[in-house]
Amino acid sequence: MDAALKNALAAPAPLLFGAIKIELPDYTLRLLDGSAVLQIGSEIYRGKDDTFGTIAALSEMGEDMEDSAPEVTVTLFPPDVSAAAVLSHPDMQGSVATIMVGAVDSPSGAVIGTPEILFLGEIDVPVIGVSERGERTVEFSIVSVFERLFEVEEGQRASNGWHQSIWPGELGLEYMTGTDVNLYWGVKPPKGRIATRTGLAAAGAAIAAWNRPR
Repeated sequence: MDAALKNALAAPAPLLFGAIKIELPDYTLRLLDGSAVLQIGSEIYRGKDDTFGTIAALSEMGEDMEDSAPEVTVTLFPPDVSAAAVLSHPDMQGSVATIMVGAVDSPSGAVIGTPEILFLGEIDVPVIGVSERGERTVEFSIVSVFERLFEVEEGQRASNGWHQSIWPGELGLEYMTGTDVNLYWGVKPPKGRIATRTGLAAAGAAIAAWNRPR
């Protein structure tokens, strides 16, 4: 933690603020959790953005170690339908989001030191909704970059097309047109399986195609 910020937090009654930066494809949204204007480094953060509105809610953040990547939910109050449509567009998915907390010097209104980054992630799913008071909302699920470690490669295929989509020009599966035997890549096959003559022939053809000079 920044030394100046650490000293400020040790004071009896520090004036704290929360801030979020979302780097959208064509716009960087910088918001505070209250009605103020603060300069953090060379960037200006506001309680209300003229284009995309204000922060409505922010979920709690914990430090528990679980078997899934951490996730934070941020809800915004967009000012109109157009802003809500832009924020909820699929192109927003993957935008980098940074959530920070810092302290302000009351007499000068200046940010003390460098705010602490509480969460750094990317937008996963934006959802349009309506608050209890009938206000339009856009809720962002922001996941850690470690979420990518949980992705399942369901599209992998033992085919020439898929193989070359990863390694263009590599012709190891050029003549792999079909096989009725399961090929286990990077893992051991299950025990107790029976290989049929057809399966052995298909596997042999695949091996021969792989070893064919290119």
